[in-house]
Amino acid sequence: MQNNTQAPTPTHRLDMHGEPCPYPAIKTLEALRELEDDDILEVISDCPQSINNISIDVKNHGFKVIHIDTSTPSVRYFVKR
Repeated sequence: MQNNTQAPTPTHRLDMHGEPCPYPAIKTLEALRELEDDDILEVISDCPQSINNISIDVKNHGFKVIHIDTSTPSVRYFVKR
């Protein structure tokens, strides 16, 4: 799930640069509810706390984080609806 695999191709993107926590996690859940089954949402966040918040909240709401890219200062999450 981390950097050792190639990132999937997202069908939607949510750029949360500059947004403090908990907004990246909240907006991620809102966006996922609007997507179709099997859509992949890419979330980009530079909030240090999002590494925990997004992954936990996504799982708790029945969605799945399929890849996390931490190779840059901004973390990229790929979440499947």
